[in-house]
Amino acid sequence: MRYFIGNWKMFGVPKSIGILNKINNFVQKDKKRQKYKVIVAPPFTLLDSFSKYSNNKPVSISSQNCYLKDGYSSNTGAISAFMIKALKTKYVIVGHSDNRKEGDSNLILKNKVIHALKNNLKVIFCIGENNKQKSANQTFSVLKKQLYESLSSKFNANNIIVAYEPIWSIGTGKIPQDNELIKTINYVKKILYSIFKTRKTIPVLYGGSVDSRSIKLFKDINEIDGFLIGGASKSSKNFIDIIKNYYR
Repeated sequence: MRYFIGNWKMFGVPKSIGILNKINNFVQKDKKRQKYKVIVAPPFTLLDSFSKYSNNKPVSISSQNCYLKDGYSSNTGAISAFMIKALKTKYVIVGHSDNRKEGDSNLILKNKVIHALKNNLKVIFCIGENNKQKSANQTFSVLKKQLYESLSSKFNANNIIVAYEPIWSIGTGKIPQDNELIKTINYVKKILYSIFKTRKTIPVLYGGSVDSRSIKLFKDINEIDGFLIGGASKSSKNFIDIIKNYYR
C-alpha cells in the first residue's frame, strides 16, 4: 500500500471542493486504486464540508494540525483533536516543519499526538532536518531526537504514519540522492522499531519537491511507502498526474 497525501497548507475556499471531486472521481475509476490510499489535508475552514463530502468515498480527509490541549479551552483560535474528530475527519498532520519553525517543540508535538490518538485520529507525523544540520552530517541525530522525544511505545502504532520531509527540499526542487534517501528511510524505520518493538511496519513517507516529474525518480525505491505532497496537490491535474506517473 502506498500513500499519496496532499497538504494544501494555506490554500482553498469552499468552491475548491471541485478539486477534491476530480481527485475522487479519478481514484474511483482507477483500476490500480487498491494499491494506494489518497488523503487530502485542506485548511481548517474546509474540514467540515470536505469530510462530509468524503464520507464513503475513497479519498480521506486530514487536518493539517491540532492544538496541544484536548476538548474545549479558552485558547483563542485553537482547534483540538476532539473538535476535528467530531467532523468525522480521519487523519491529522503533526510536526510539519512550518509548525516546528513557529515554535512547536518535541514535547508540544508529543501532546498533540497523544490527544490525536485518544480521539482515534490517525497521525501523519513529520520529521526532517534543515540545510545547516544536513551540512553538519546531523541528519540521523536530528531525526532520532524528533522521533524519541515525541513518540512513545505506549502509542498505538497502527494509527501512526511517519513522513520524512527534509526541510532543505521543501519547495526548492532539490531532492536527496537515491542512496542517501534509502539509508535515511531505513534508519527511520530502525528507530521506529526500537520505539514500538512491533512486527507491524509503520509506513514511512517522503515529502519535499514531489511533483509529476520528480515522482518518476522514486518509483524504484521500495523503501518509501508513499508521499506527502505540497504545492502540486493544489491542482487536481498535477496531483492525479503524480499517481499516474508513479504507476506508469
